[in-house]
Amino acid sequence: MGQDVVQTSRRHAGLGRQLSLTVEGMSCASCVGRVEAALGRLPGVADATVNLATARAHVRFSGPPDAPAAVRAIEEVGYAVPEARTEVAVAGMTCASCVSRVERALARVPGVTGAAVNLATGRATVRHPAGAVTEADLLEAVEETGYEARGIGQGRGTDPAREAREGEAAGLRRDLLVALALALPLFAVEMGSHLVPAVHGWVAGTIGTRASWTVQAALAGLVLFGPGLRFLRKGVPALLRGHPDMNSLVALGTSAAYGYSLVATFLPGLLPAGTGNVYYEAAAVIVFLVLLGRYLEARAKGRTGAAIERLVSLAPETARVLRDGGEAEVDVAALRVGDVVRVRPGERVAVDGEVVAGSSHVDEAMITGEPVPVAKSPGDMVVGGTVNATGGFDFRVTGVGGDTVLARIVRMVEEAQGSKLPIQAAVDRVTGWFVPAVMAAAAATFLVWMAFGPAPALGLALVNAVAVLIIACPCAMGLATPTSIMVGTGRAAELGVLFRHGDALQALRDVGIVAFDKTGTLTEGRPELNDLEPAAGFDGDEVLALVAAVEARSEHPLGAAVVKAARRRELHIGTVEEFEAVPGFGVSGRTAGRKVEVGADRFMARLGYDVSGFTPEAARLGREGKSPLYAAVDGRPVAILAVADPVRETSPAAVEALRALGLRVAMVTGDNRRTAEAVARKVGIDEVIAEVLPDGKVAAVRGLRATAGGKVAFVGDGINDAPALAEADVGLAVGTGTDVAVESAGVVLMSGDLRGVVNAVAVSRAVMRNIRQNLFWAFAYNVALLPVAAGVLYPLNGMMLSPVLAAGAMALSSVFVVANALRLRRFSPPAIPGPDGEGRAGLVPAPGRMAPAE
Repeated sequence: MGQDVVQTSRRHAGLGRQLSLTVEGMSCASCVGRVEAALGRLPGVADATVNLATARAHVRFSGPPDAPAAVRAIEEVGYAVPEARTEVAVAGMTCASCVSRVERALARVPGVTGAAVNLATGRATVRHPAGAVTEADLLEAVEETGYEARGIGQGRGTDPAREAREGEAAGLRRDLLVALALALPLFAVEMGSHLVPAVHGWVAGTIGTRASWTVQAALAGLVLFGPGLRFLRKGVPALLRGHPDMNSLVALGTSAAYGYSLVATFLPGLLPAGTGNVYYEAAAVIVFLVLLGRYLEARAKGRTGAAIERLVSLAPETARVLRDGGEAEVDVAALRVGDVVRVRPGERVAVDGEVVAGSSHVDEAMITGEPVPVAKSPGDMVVGGTVNATGGFDFRVTGVGGDTVLARIVRMVEEAQGSKLPIQAAVDRVTGWFVPAVMAAAAATFLVWMAFGPAPALGLALVNAVAVLIIACPCAMGLATPTSIMVGTGRAAELGVLFRHGDALQALRDVGIVAFDKTGTLTEGRPELNDLEPAAGFDGDEVLALVAAVEARSEHPLGAAVVKAARRRELHIGTVEEFEAVPGFGVSGRTAGRKVEVGADRFMARLGYDVSGFTPEAARLGREGKSPLYAAVDGRPVAILAVADPVRETSPAAVEALRALGLRVAMVTGDNRRTAEAVARKVGIDEVIAEVLPDGKVAAVRGLRATAGGKVAFVGDGINDAPALAEADVGLAVGTGTDVAVESAGVVLMSGDLRGVVNAVAVSRAVMRNIRQNLFWAFAYNVALLPVAAGVLYPLNGMMLSPVLAAGAMALSSVFVVANALRLRRFSPPAIPGPDGEGRAGLVPAPGRMAPAE
């Protein structure tokens, strides 16, 4: 629905509103009729029209539109409405109560199914049926709540959220300097008069106390209605709407101190005797200190998204395209799938593609964390953002814009950073009533001091009430969780671990057992020739060349592995005559004038060949879970060979590292038990569940959860792993696996290196530990200092907390929380032995095909 429709509906409520939905699956006019009929039956629908060409349904309601009911109606007749996500940048939020109000406002927009707001990023992510909500609807809802909102651009370097943060930091710096210049002389005169008798005497003897107060009133007024005007503009309207926030607390506290001081200066007769004190310096210095805290926060928060900015900056801005027989330098945004791009030595690859000419080595450390360049030749894939070495090559573009690996990585990280952890939901519930509770506490403080405080009671009551208002601002609570998530998930991405969902970050911390799929996860996922033992008098390479020649005519995967091994050794593979495949037994043929037969032991027995000479080797292969094959040349068995799926080099080290973290490790596979147990012995896993179908893997995950008494993480890569990945408390998908597996998981490992699992667990624990530290500081700070600000220590030792000190402590609390979260940028994963035996951080090698985040 367009903005014009929204405005019209508010002026003429009787006309209703129109809902526009994207509909998937329609193919003909009868589809259109079914969707229209289903929508027309909904209560409150005035009319419904469906356009097959645009695949959109336009529904006009006589009253408020009911998007969920319209979506259900479309789905009930066999079609689908995809879910979309819209992000908007929100400026002006300062605490968790702001977040709650913006979320509630967005959730009330018709068609919205969910809204999550991140205080640290200043972004709101809204879920809704595609087409049901426009960006204008969301912006208007946010602005009606009292905050500024803008759409988030998709172009390079045009992120409004980042620009808004930079503009906010610049504005805060300007206001901070102005406040300092005005508050410093005011503070020096007033506090100097209190602390140094000579200063008090000089002021009284020169300009006089009343004149001094008048000058202080002017300076403090310039501070409050200059740099401090931001607090009044946002805090007072929020207070009048009945939803006070941090700005309301600052506005109330400084206005109370300033207003009381004005009365004491110009209308002293209205105050009881002995209470005519002024607090101009408190009002001005509070504004300065709060601005200082805000500025330091803004500077620190700007660094929380450094990982994303580094990723985005990896992509070059231009590329050389081969057109009309020559080269043309174009903007990367102008590239299209199918274009051929030339890359020179030392240049970055612009977008994803397939090498079509030339060869080189490419540094893929930005994806893999591995410093060793990877050889590239025609047919190999290259990833945008990686760095070419000394050679040159041309590649055909296969992915641009949001379809590149780099863009999908950025999108996954941003989604994780914008998500809300269960622990944050609990914090939000507390902070939702915190500000009103603080105002009530300030009012109670004022009344108690007025009733029981010593003279001058009014001045003391005011000072303590203002201190309570200032010190209890819940900024630190609102920042505690999102800043840690931002920095932690960004650092995880640099380590090759992508958290697609925030709840996976929290759940992984509590996992007690990690279950692995075997094929393609613990193993390479592709059969290779592992063993070839020739009989006495025969050369291994000669036998391999003969067997490969026959297997080259076979379509069996085992045969392909033999041929691959022969080509890797650069052996000549001859032509074959009289080829014959015997299903379930083996293959035979004639090459180089020799009869070659390859197959299982039953094939040899069928041919009448005695293979007892290979019995010791056959027994060894059986213990290792391998199925031996035999090769006969000219009627004589000449070799035993085995093709198997090799274990990844890093799997044993990863399993050992997980055990060192205190986790149980299990294997769940559909393969036969003998093979599964052989692989388990190699990697160090004792608990094996074998010979299970996909639904059996789900049951296995449930069984492990019951025996472990805690959360279960499942690591897999194939389509058959998707149900188990979804069933597990945390699913970790190998990024080189299928799209279905990746979409079913909460965590994506950017390659098949299982050291990434260790990294994921370590990052999760570090982030959650960081969040607990932040929350402890934020809550303990408020719990400990709020009574002090109220004056509970005054009867014991005469101690009172000045509003100025309260403002400084409040600012320090927020800065501490953000600075503590930034420590995660220096997080180092556990040292895990690599294939060479040397200990090193568990970075992931080998880039893989990444699936879209949505």
